[in-house]
Amino acid sequence: MTERIGVLGAGSWGTALANHCARVGHEVHLWGRDPSLVSEIGAARENPRYLPGVPLSRAITVTSSVEAALKGAAIVIAAVPSHGMRDVLRHAAPVVARNAILVSATKGLETDVVLSGPSFAAEVARGLPTAVVAASTDQRAGCRVQEALRGPTFRLYGTDDVPGVEFGGALKNVIAIAAGTLEGLGLGHNAMAALITRGLVEMSRLACAEGARRDTLSGLSGLGDLVLTCTGDLSRNRRVGIELGRGRALEDILSHMRMVAEGVRTTGVALALSARHGVELPIAAQMAAVLDGRTSPKDAVEALMLRRQRQEADM
Repeated sequence: MTERIGVLGAGSWGTALANHCARVGHEVHLWGRDPSLVSEIGAARENPRYLPGVPLSRAITVTSSVEAALKGAAIVIAAVPSHGMRDVLRHAAPVVARNAILVSATKGLETDVVLSGPSFAAEVARGLPTAVVAASTDQRAGCRVQEALRGPTFRLYGTDDVPGVEFGGALKNVIAIAAGTLEGLGLGHNAMAALITRGLVEMSRLACAEGARRDTLSGLSGLGDLVLTCTGDLSRNRRVGIELGRGRALEDILSHMRMVAEGVRTTGVALALSARHGVELPIAAQMAAVLDGRTSPKDAVEALMLRRQRQEADM
């Protein structure tokens, strides 16, 4: 069944999802905030800034008008950076049809359905096999999104654990910066395996304190996304960590990045939530100190290694 789908956000992820939705037969309208970028995409039929080299489907209409993008859309996919999400949705709300399903493809926002999992935009855009999770407390809405977005190279699993999927998608970025830092320091595979494993423990602690189920964090939107973001060459958060480990200042790193590394902002938010719940997040705490310039990457690793010994099962 063909649906009219509006995608908010003409960055790499929004463009990739728009391409996928068009590929499986939907009428897609892609909205971008920057009129000059919209013009570039329309003229080149690709996104030269955020997804160069990937042809844009002819079934996609690109526009800088929220009204044109969302009018009559049965499904609205929000794929803008988390810090700009509220403003975009506030502007879009009057245009969204009353019975439309709102899908968050941004890390950390609760809407009708949350879409997350191990999924680099460039690979989704090219039609490489990908599996993600669609989370919703409304089973009918979740199933409809699963059915509408499914395709030969895009598989969706369902769950009602919205907090688990949201927190998995957001917190893995913090651990990915730490993973990149280890790589930048050249500390080897043993250290990386330990970091990913203990990082999952931290993610699970905080997510469960916020009402998530632990098994969700062991699935695609938790462990799956964590492994991809900590090890994949396309990970922006890992790249930030690598450069930190090599001695570059955070401000300098970010000034040369076109796309957002969500983990930089998420680290502070995670620590604020952990303080509220009395949850210990040693990796996130050390990464916050590195990001703030209060400690060096090498000293942060040493501080983690010299923490009090404990039983592994003591989560």
